[in-house]
Amino acid sequence: MALTELKIKVERVGESAVSKVDWENLAFGKVFTDHMLMMDYADGSWQEPQVLPFQDIPMHPAMSSIHYGQAIFEGLKAYRHPNGKVSIFRPDMNAKRFNESAERMCMPQVPEDLFVELVRKLVEVDQAWVSSLEGHSLYIRPYMFATDHWVGIKPSETYKFMILLSPVGTYYSELVRVKIEPHYTRAARGGVGRAKAAGNYGASLYPAKFAQDQGYHQLVWTDAKEHKFIEESGTMNILFVIDDVLITPSEEEDTILRGVTKRSIIELAQHWGIKVEERKISVEEVINAAKSGRLQDAFGAGTAATLAQIALIGHEGTDYHLPPVETRTVSNRLKAYLSGLKIGQSDDIFNWNYFV
Repeated sequence: MALTELKIKVERVGESAVSKVDWENLAFGKVFTDHMLMMDYADGSWQEPQVLPFQDIPMHPAMSSIHYGQAIFEGLKAYRHPNGKVSIFRPDMNAKRFNESAERMCMPQVPEDLFVELVRKLVEVDQAWVSSLEGHSLYIRPYMFATDHWVGIKPSETYKFMILLSPVGTYYSELVRVKIEPHYTRAARGGVGRAKAAGNYGASLYPAKFAQDQGYHQLVWTDAKEHKFIEESGTMNILFVIDDVLITPSEEEDTILRGVTKRSIIELAQHWGIKVEERKISVEEVINAAKSGRLQDAFGAGTAATLAQIALIGHEGTDYHLPPVETRTVSNRLKAYLSGLKIGQSDDIFNWNYFV
């Protein structure tokens, strides 16, 4: 579907529910806007997209995504600027990653310009839901799932692409406590760790619950073969500052999701002249740096939290506390810039804001 030929049918609600929102008590991902976008794939092509009132959708009991897991998603955010304008942070990056996930899961791709325009259109329709309160944003969830009506193990021939919008507040209200996972695995080489596939997150719930029962917020995932090398932290990419060097696991392996926020942090740090290393980083290296006082900073990077500073790292029964957050020059500077950028208070030197 060429963008010049695009026609988006819009059916609006009679009365918006935005006035009923308790903006001071937003639970992440539980409140949804008035509308959603839906587009079907059939007969080898995408059909006309529609913006509809938010509603339930019918499902056939044999719908293939339920049985065989052909489902992918993305996450990005829109923000309100002081002048009233609304921007979306780097939607082109999410479009690219969405298609990489689709290819790995044997699903049809959504042309990048079409993906961005569909996101833009739905945010435009529901832009009254983009709050100007501090720490607030509009979470955007594009996703696609297989819809064939038969129980047979093969790629579906039909799919549904949808977008939901959810106003959200701050994801973490405190510094994050993490635990290095020595047994369970998020992803193995040759698997679907690089894809943002629904099943990856379902598989993480069981070990994550053990960590949460022990008082940690998230796990630090390690490699599937030896559990010696660090990969991600919960649903975020992870970065460390050791001896004034910003270090993050390399994306050369296909077990690590290519994060939009992480890539933005790396590009920004390099622009500022901070030394960056993307490479294998072992559990031993991090723990030794923590013991010797050379671990100056550690933080997660992801859409939901943007930059989540880590308070402590648990390993083999010992908690290693990081330096006080006020002393962390790298993560504090990055967090302040990115937070300001998204609401128009930092200079957008890379043109990352896409205005609605």
